[in-house]
Amino acid sequence: MTLLEMSALYAESAAALRRRIGELRQAARELKDEEDRRLLQRRITELTPLLQETRDYYDRSYHRHERYTL
Repeated sequence: MTLLEMSALYAESAAALRRRIGELRQAARELKDEEDRRLLQRRITELTPLLQETRDYYDRSYHRHERYTL
């Protein structure tokens, strides 16, 4: 697999995560039960770093990011 192919997969994964986080936020706004809303917020909190990491990997400027520089 080439880096170009990998970056396309990361972009697709980021888009899927972004959609899912949006769905969870919408569901949380519609819920009346505080416990269910808290559980959805927790899941959003868990998915957010994954989204950031996948964006970092397919972004062409990632090599400038201090996290990936020696």
